[in-house]
Amino acid sequence: MKKQKPNTYKPDWTPENAGDEYAVRIVKGTKNPPASKLDSKSGSGSSKVKRRYLTVDDYVNGVLKSDRNILAQTITLIESNNKNHHNTAQEVLKKLLPYSGNSLRIGITGVPGAGKSTLIEALGIYLIQQGHKVAVLTVDPSSTVTKGSILGDKTRMEKLSKEENCFIRPSPSGGELGGVARKTRETITVVEAAGFDIVLIETVGVGQSEVTVRSMVDFFLLVLIAGAGDELQGIKRGVMELCDAILINKADGDNEKRAVISQTDYNNALHYLQPATKGWRPKAFIGSALTGKGINELWNVIVNFEKQTKSSGVFEERRKSQTIDWVFKMIENKLIEDFYNDERIKKEISYIKNDLLKEQITPTLAAEKLLEIYKTKKGS
Repeated sequence: MKKQKPNTYKPDWTPENAGDEYAVRIVKGTKNPPASKLDSKSGSGSSKVKRRYLTVDDYVNGVLKSDRNILAQTITLIESNNKNHHNTAQEVLKKLLPYSGNSLRIGITGVPGAGKSTLIEALGIYLIQQGHKVAVLTVDPSSTVTKGSILGDKTRMEKLSKEENCFIRPSPSGGELGGVARKTRETITVVEAAGFDIVLIETVGVGQSEVTVRSMVDFFLLVLIAGAGDELQGIKRGVMELCDAILINKADGDNEKRAVISQTDYNNALHYLQPATKGWRPKAFIGSALTGKGINELWNVIVNFEKQTKSSGVFEERRKSQTIDWVFKMIENKLIEDFYNDERIKKEISYIKNDLLKEQITPTLAAEKLLEIYKTKKGS
């Protein structure tokens, strides 16, 4: 048996004589783009590399050519909250839109510890071996201090991150409910335009975020595990009503028998729930991301789902409905942002809070008062 070569790469901040005692390791991914993509200036005895300014056409052409560096920069641009970047991002998205929409979008959620990231890696490698290009969009829990991404998923998907036909993009949740990244929809447009025909979207945990993710994917998978208590009581019925299939992961070793029993329980429960997709009856399956068991069967289920929904027209109908929902969700977000950034509202909120704490006003009257100030300002 050929001995595996150890990972000898060490970043410049690694202490001398450091071993494997560090929890975080750097995994080298695919090769960087050619140096010609960057403008460089050489000084006396040293070389300084400076990223050149990109135009709208630079972003668009780079994405269409699947330039990984420009692809990452484009996603950073659309995720930016800088108002100066907004118009450029919208111009880029407008030009990329005709090249998008040709992928299969798969949402993956599940209880903490269910092995979602391991499953995504196993499924992603399997799909790449089948000739697909896979984009993985993971929504990391944001740091409560910096609001930045912890990048946990990228460190877990070591094998997948090395694949040339895979692009992994961890995005910080920004503190939003359930950890759903605000710009995930735009990111889907970008990676589709770059030629990725499978888009896997992982959500953080189980909660209200699943409703949002359901509204942007074609197929929604719920990942669970057996032997973790009373599963049916531990999972919200609402989450099960959103899924198109359930995979009971970690069905290996002594846990396989428990997984089979759980499979029967979930199938019985699904029988009484309204299907999330018209004409499709969701079922529970067992598998193991660790051993690869059930990955082929899972993919066959997803392929059959795509064929059935496209032939019935449900697939296209859902895509159109999602686009409309997207518009109204953006309006809702914009109104909320505008409301709380209103100077008169900012000033009044401090007084309202004091009145609420002193029980001098009811919550309903407080809300009505703030809304009346906002409407008066807009109507003047």
